[in-house]
Amino acid sequence: MTVIRLTRMGRKKKPFYRIVVTDSRKRRDGGWIESIGYYNPVSPNKDMKIDEERLNYWLSVGAQMSDRVKKITGK
Repeated sequence: MTVIRLTRMGRKKKPFYRIVVTDSRKRRDGGWIESIGYYNPVSPNKDMKIDEERLNYWLSVGAQMSDRVKKITGK
C-alpha cells in the first residue's frame, strides 16, 4: 500500500520534515517515491508547504495519509 507520511530531516533537536509518498513497508526514513512538500515545526509560524495537486493525485489513486499528515494538512 502507498502512504503519504513525514520523513525526518534536519539535525538533533532541530527537526524538519518532508511530506513524502512511500511504500508502507519501508522505514520512516527509507526511500520514497515522491516528495510533495515540507513541514517545519520549529519555525515561529510552523512553515508548511504542500503541492495540493500532487496530494490530490496520490489520494485519487488510493494512497492513505498518516495520522500526522492528516492533522497538519487539515484533510
